[in-house]
Amino acid sequence: MSLDRIVHIELDQRTLNSRSPEVEHERAVAVYDLLEENHFVPVGKFHGPYRIRLAIEDSNRLIFDIRNQADETQGQITLPLTPFRRIIRDYFRICESYFDAIKRMTPSQIETIDMARRGLHDEGAQYLRDRLRGKADIDAPTARRLFTLICVLHFRG
Repeated sequence: MSLDRIVHIELDQRTLNSRSPEVEHERAVAVYDLLEENHFVPVGKFHGPYRIRLAIEDSNRLIFDIRNQADETQGQITLPLTPFRRIIRDYFRICESYFDAIKRMTPSQIETIDMARRGLHDEGAQYLRDRLRGKADIDAPTARRLFTLICVLHFRG
């Protein structure tokens, strides 16, 4: 098994708000899928596999607190959140439409909204990869799952 991977991920409990069952489900699936398969290689003197704590500080910085398997701090990656705000806001809107559509629309209408939702999700994941360039190497599936978790941290119920 590769050492270039995340073996534990935690979301900062101080940042989390009460979540709807849909958001909690998205979080659980993202965590499960991330731990099953991911690629994460931070630049610098880091030694994996990694335990990651994701947090938002001062409402404008995303923190990847990187630890080794013994839970010893290895360092942090900090990203400004301002550039993510538009895509996260748009993603929340389309998710609301999607969850609402599931309750009252036809399968073809739901599929159309879901395609838009997945497209925005892919855009957010690619944006995360771009922002991490030079700080950490992650693959597309890892970026998708991490983007989901960043959105969960932003969720205001």
